[in-house]
Amino acid sequence: MPTRQLVVFLGLVLVLLLAILELVRRRVLRVEYSWLWIASCLTSVLLILRYDLLVALTELVGAVVPTSTLFFLCILYLALLCLHYSIRISDLTHQVKDLAQEVALLRVQLRDPPVAHPTIRGGVASSGDPA
Repeated sequence: MPTRQLVVFLGLVLVLLLAILELVRRRVLRVEYSWLWIASCLTSVLLILRYDLLVALTELVGAVVPTSTLFFLCILYLALLCLHYSIRISDLTHQVKDLAQEVALLRVQLRDPPVAHPTIRGGVASSGDPA
């Protein structure tokens, strides 16, 4: 890989890595999700610095050019990322449904407080107060 491309790509990946770390620092991006992005940045740095690994991987999968392997890996990564977020969204959907049902029950209890049922003493209904 030409030196100019190496410097440009490393610069872009490092800017992205710094942006991710800044988002985590400002608490815009949660730490649990930042690991996915940090791992992708580090993988990119590895493939930029060790282009021979990408060439070897290309030969291993039987692709013709390294760019097709790189595009395949990017598409696979994005598919896995979408799967991860779909699972997370499904979990959050269940939580929202449960919370909405709980809020609805609490609203009913606030609107219609439980009625004190009269007690029966000696065959005569009373409100529970001693007469």
